[in-house]
Amino acid sequence: MTQRLQLAHAERAMLLILAGVQFCHVLDFMIMMPLGPFLISALSITTDEFALLVASYSFSAAAAGLLIAPIVDRFERKRFLLAIFAAFAVATLLCALSPGFLTLLIARGLAGVFGGMMGALVHTMVADAIPFERRAKATGYVATAFSVSSIAGVPFSLLLADALGWQAPFVLITLISAGLIWFGYRALPDFRAHLDTRREARAIRQMLRVAVEPNHLRAMMLTCLVILGGFTVIPYITLYTIANVGIASNQIPAIYFLGGAATLITARFIGAMADRFGKVMVFRIVAIGACIPVLLVTTLAQVSLVIWLAVTTLFFVLVSGRMVPLLAIVGAAVKPQARGTFLSLNATVQSMAMGLASMVGGVFITQSPDGFISGYGWVGLVAASFNVMAAVWVGRVTIHEGKPS
Repeated sequence: MTQRLQLAHAERAMLLILAGVQFCHVLDFMIMMPLGPFLISALSITTDEFALLVASYSFSAAAAGLLIAPIVDRFERKRFLLAIFAAFAVATLLCALSPGFLTLLIARGLAGVFGGMMGALVHTMVADAIPFERRAKATGYVATAFSVSSIAGVPFSLLLADALGWQAPFVLITLISAGLIWFGYRALPDFRAHLDTRREARAIRQMLRVAVEPNHLRAMMLTCLVILGGFTVIPYITLYTIANVGIASNQIPAIYFLGGAATLITARFIGAMADRFGKVMVFRIVAIGACIPVLLVTTLAQVSLVIWLAVTTLFFVLVSGRMVPLLAIVGAAVKPQARGTFLSLNATVQSMAMGLASMVGGVFITQSPDGFISGYGWVGLVAASFNVMAAVWVGRVTIHEGKPS
């Protein structure tokens, strides 16, 4: 009994640290969009240059996935994660120290490189350490990093930026990262099991074998569909909220706070339901359900703050809720010996899909001289279509562990 309690405590500590790692790089990515007005004013940049600052993170993270994929299964995971986390903290500090657009662009790219690597490693470590029958719940626990970023990270960072300047949120992320690196060094277990059966083939050949395996391709396609089903809409919510819905800019933090608070509760619930009733079935329900707030968010105009907060909260709950069963499904689509390589490749696909989704949204959206946004409804239809396709496509992914779900 004592040994079981110790194992449970160690597992909770591990998940807490991994959730903290996720919190840091999720907040580092999320904070850029609401920081737009601060950066445009302080650095005297155009909206196009600001868009490049945002996109640089995603595309750098995609490149990082290709860099890490051939080597991730050849290193002990704990030390590899902590080394990358330290590099991420340095890159984030460089963001705060950047005097102009070009230096900030380079720093954002570096943060994206290491942030992308961290995301892939976190999901790999969860898949390695947690049995399949409890993995969706564990994934839901780690996924609460998104909620905490929304509830506390973004609003508090905006308050810091308003009081101390746009650099303050990046200093905050650096300090939190430093504390987590110390805690992780002391509390994370070693991850060596995957090294016992690693192949001696060349790294690039290993990556190519993993990349071209048909089931892996189907799982990566599923990831792409899910990202396109949400991120075509997300980058433009703030702009649409102010221009078309008529919500004041100082009320924007409430959207993140309430959406994140609701997601904090529902992510673990969705994970528990996925473990109980099957990952595929729960994913399909949430993905189809997400179509409703996607269409509402992109078509409603001139509604009250209460109605808009209800709609955006439902949007955050269901759009982010798809990721909980998705990550469990994708992690089980590959055998353990190649899991790190595959999840790194999958993270690359995810980052590229995020960049592509932003571009797809931009194709439809136009802004009139008076600030009114047109074409957002078409973006909602496109996103809803991708969600429906994902709900169908998930049945084509073969799960290698546990009972069929």
